[in-house]
Amino acid sequence: MNEQADTLANLIGWLQSISPALAAVVLSIITAVLRVVYGGGSIRQMLLEGALCGAVTLALVPLLQWLGLPDNMATFAGGMTGFVGVEELRRWAIRLGQRKSEGQ
Repeated sequence: MNEQADTLANLIGWLQSISPALAAVVLSIITAVLRVVYGGGSIRQMLLEGALCGAVTLALVPLLQWLGLPDNMATFAGGMTGFVGVEELRRWAIRLGQRKSEGQ
């Protein structure tokens, strides 16, 4: 019985520690799906865009931590990732890479 309580306490502690990242990913997915639905996209596009935005957001969370930003900035990053979408983020990344390579 005691082991079950310890396991449950550990699970709750782990969920609390990842809650900013989890909230950011969920918000990103929901925002992306709603954006695709609003734009008249297909179910396939909706699912793929949601999954990709969630993955990008999950990748951004450690960057925010590395930059020393507060954990609740992850939610902002998730919302903006879902709102902007992966295609636009891809364009931004390519432009940034081109500028960096031209500057060298």
